[in-house]
Formats: sequence, C-alpha cells, structure tokens
Amino acid sequence: MGLCRYLPTPSDRMGILWSLLAIGDSVIVEYGPAGTTHFSMSLFGELGVDQQNRLFTTHMSEDDVVMGDVSRLEKALVEVDHGYHPRVIFVVASSVSAVIGTDLQGVCAYMQEKVNARLIAFEQGGFRGDYSVGIQAAYRLLAQDVAEANVPRKAGTYNILGASAGFFRMESDVREIERLMQEAFGMELNACLCLDTSVEKIQQMGCAEINLVLREEAVPAARILTQKCGTPFLLGAPYGYAGTLAWLEKIGQQIGRVVSPALRAALKKRAMEVMQYRIYGMMLKVNKPQVALFGDAPMVTGMSSFMDELGFPVVAKISRHSLRLYEAAAPSVRYLPEEKDRIAAMQALHHTLVLADDISKRLLAKDNTFLRVSMPLVDGAQIATHLPFMGPRGADFILEAVEVYLETLR
Repeated sequence: MGLCRYLPTPSDRMGILWSLLAIGDSVIVEYGPAGTTHFSMSLFGELGVDQQNRLFTTHMSEDDVVMGDVSRLEKALVEVDHGYHPRVIFVVASSVSAVIGTDLQGVCAYMQEKVNARLIAFEQGGFRGDYSVGIQAAYRLLAQDVAEANVPRKAGTYNILGASAGFFRMESDVREIERLMQEAFGMELNACLCLDTSVEKIQQMGCAEINLVLREEAVPAARILTQKCGTPFLLGAPYGYAGTLAWLEKIGQQIGRVVSPALRAALKKRAMEVMQYRIYGMMLKVNKPQVALFGDAPMVTGMSSFMDELGFPVVAKISRHSLRLYEAAAPSVRYLPEEKDRIAAMQALHHTLVLADDISKRLLAKDNTFLRVSMPLVDGAQIATHLPFMGPRGADFILEAVEVYLETLR
C-alpha cells in the first residue's frame, strides 16, 4: 500500500470483527495487544455496533511474542466462558499474533473440553486483503461451522447474506428489504449475516425457503448452505423502482410465489413517473446531468442501474475495496488501489452529482452536488435506521438529492 493522506481501506481483520459483533449470544476474544483492540472499538462505536461485553482482548507481553506463550489466551477463554456464558466464542488473531504464526485453531481444539462455549478461530490478522476478504471469511465460516444441516423447512422465511455494520445505512436497507418481502410475499426474515442476528438464528438458517445474497462476498456461504441444506439463493439487491420489481420477480420465480399485485402496480407507476427525468436531462442546454459513484461495489452497481432509469450517465464508478473476490464485476466498476488516483478522480469532477463518502466531499469542487452513501464517516454520525438506499423508499430519498442537483444546472 502506498502513502495514505486520509484513511486507509479497512483490513480483513476489521471486516471479520464488525461482522461477528452483530451476532447475539456470542463473544469475541482477540489475541493481541490491547492497543489494537482499543483502536477497533473506537471505530465500531462510529459504526453504531454494540460492543458492551462482546469484545475482549488478552493483551500480549514481549515474552508472549518472543516465546510463543499462549497462557494468556487460555486463561481468557476460561474467564470469558465462566463470566458471560456465551454460546460461541470467536477467537480472532490480531496483526501481532498473525505475524508470529500463533496456531489459534490448535489452541481452540485443546481448550474446547475446558469451556462450555463453542470455540471458533479466525487466524486472519489483517494481511490477507481488505475488509471484503474478511467478511467473506466470516460468512463462510458461519455457514460452515455454525449453521446446522437437516433443519426442518419453515414456510414463509428467508435469510439475508451480505449485510454487515461496516456498510453505510445497512440497517436501514435491511429494514426496507424486510418491508418489501412482507408486502410482496408475506415472508419473514430468519437470520441476517451479519446484522442484528443471533447464534440460534444462524444455526437454524436451513429452515429458510431462500437466501437473499446482497453481495458477492457472501456467495461462498450461500453455496455451502445450498449443499448443506438445499436452500436456493439469489444474488442481487433492490435499487430503484424498476430494479426493485425485477428483483422481487426473480425471488418469486425461485420460490414459486407471485409478487403482490398492489406492490407491483405501485412500483410500475413510480418507474413510469421517473421517465420524466430523461426528458428533463435532454432539455438542459449547458451542463447535462451526470453522476459519479464511490463506495462498496454492490452499491455502486445498484445505484448505477437506478441512474440508468433516470437517464443520467454515470461518468465514474469507483469501488471502495478490491474486486478480486467478484466473479462477475461489471467492467465499468474500477478499483483504484493508489489513493492519489482516487483523489485525482474526485478533483476532476465538475457539475456532477457525487454519491460517495465524507472524504470525497472534501475533495470536490464547489460546483458539484454531494450525497453521502458510503463509509467512512468523518463529518457527523449514522443514527437513523429508517433511511435506506435500497427499495422504493431508498429511490425516493435519492431523488430528493437529484432534485437539489438539477437546480444547480438550470
């Protein structure tokens, strides 16, 4: 990684931690120095993740590092197990323990008989890639080691895979998906990987009729659940009006259900109404509307499709993370590993609607219009859980920013 002027992309370790912290009845024990965990906790506070009695560190002395002594970890596991009685203890490597090659899986194997909680080890320490690698590892291991096989099917239920606290407005998006699935099919959410869920719900993931996969990092977990439980999955997310209806109809085809006629009619009506933006854009004589997107690749792709509904060309599609895990990434979506290239891309924009993060806002010329759609947060905080970007409510919210932007072009 080159020099970083602002904030570096979070590592795989951070992706693991913010995913696991959303699972109730579990505890994370990080084997590493207290300083690294303290830094993590400050970030999780900004993400709105509840970490009270959920995240612990063993600390490490120089002797532990040099001699490979794991007695601190052994004592910590026993103490946490007896003091908090979690169903699962996730043992996560820090950068220090990963560098010295501590065998966390081996420690968990011989310590399992000394504790009641299930021990599951994550040996990534921040060196295998960015946060997309970490969340893929978290989803995969949960599907493989926590989800149970031979769970009786429960009609009218589904799981969400690919939702984690590190994605801006993710809780709002999950609530919108819940609303849409209830209105379209009368279905209820079982487990969500990984946002506001529990060990028990993950164990029972096999009960669902379908797994809704919001991003490609969760595809390996979905495939494991298909093999283990026979559950089909659909990759994609509902952005825009026409996009939401198409997404719901694909779900209906998979599970043999029909989208509610009332919801279908409402989405078709809204899709027709936004056709006016195509005409409006052609009427402008000087500065034609254009959009730039920066954030998580699935959000960039989904919002780009909504901009296509509006007839607005997207001149920049930049992913916040590496695309090496994406089997079918759109060629137009780019990842810029060097921060200077991203800075240059943002500084070059003029008279553009920019949907990005707070750092991008600081780089933009004043003739642009900005809407925050991505982490990291620098200015302000994420509070609301009812303001999605997905679904028709998300499209309504984005259209308000579009209206402000169009005023600047007149």
